[in-house]
Amino acid sequence: MSVLEIDDLSIHFGGIKALQHVRMRAGEWEIVGIIGPNGAGKTTLFNCITGFYEPTVGSIRYRGQEISRLPVHRRTALGIGRTFQNVGLVKNATVLENLLTAQHLEVDYGALGGMLGLPATFAEERRLSDRGHQILELMDLRAVTDARVADLPYGVLKRVEIAAVLATDPDLLLLDEPGSGMGPEEAHVLGDTLLEMRREFGLTIVMIDHHVPLVTRVSDYVYCLNFGEVLAEGSPQAVRSHPEVVRAYLGDDADVPTDHHPTEELV
Repeated sequence: MSVLEIDDLSIHFGGIKALQHVRMRAGEWEIVGIIGPNGAGKTTLFNCITGFYEPTVGSIRYRGQEISRLPVHRRTALGIGRTFQNVGLVKNATVLENLLTAQHLEVDYGALGGMLGLPATFAEERRLSDRGHQILELMDLRAVTDARVADLPYGVLKRVEIAAVLATDPDLLLLDEPGSGMGPEEAHVLGDTLLEMRREFGLTIVMIDHHVPLVTRVSDYVYCLNFGEVLAEGSPQAVRSHPEVVRAYLGDDADVPTDHHPTEELV
């Protein structure tokens, strides 16, 4: 059974067909990459998976359960976590405070116990804090544990956001442009971190990114979207060298023979 199964998914906004008959799979512990030019429908697809948009037609199943009509919070409770293109963090709180906030569903005491400051609440807060520190260690963020989020550079913010989503204990992690704002060296380090995250947390990861070398290095399988449809799918190198994928990135005037295998164009 696949962790995520999408069949014949379409969504229309008036006369605009944002997604058309999209079919996609993500298996247990796989990293699946989604690439495509701007406006291809990648973030719209994530919004459908996570419940921010309701598809016009089609099916989304998580571990065999139909979730197409479930609200966002129900999908989160099932184990679906997501980052966003625009970083979604509490800017005036510290990094650790953001991770503690993200773990609110894990809190094992009631509101009354929290207000009264019962001994059990202190033990639970220590447990959540310890877990937050462990995640920050994994993400190489220990140095900014007590830093205010608003004071951090964008590349660090993206890693903090991933750490906060990890704190929700997801089973399926959706990453929207995790390499945004990063140079080649930072993106390479992020790739190593994603591979380690999968191993340490037993995650299935679906990621959107314009940084094609990052996607092709860490992904087991890749889909390319263009104009709301799946243009190509397969192994990372097969999709990266697909003539229609190259044309989608470089334009209709790209003269790409069918036996061409570009390695540097999609960067």
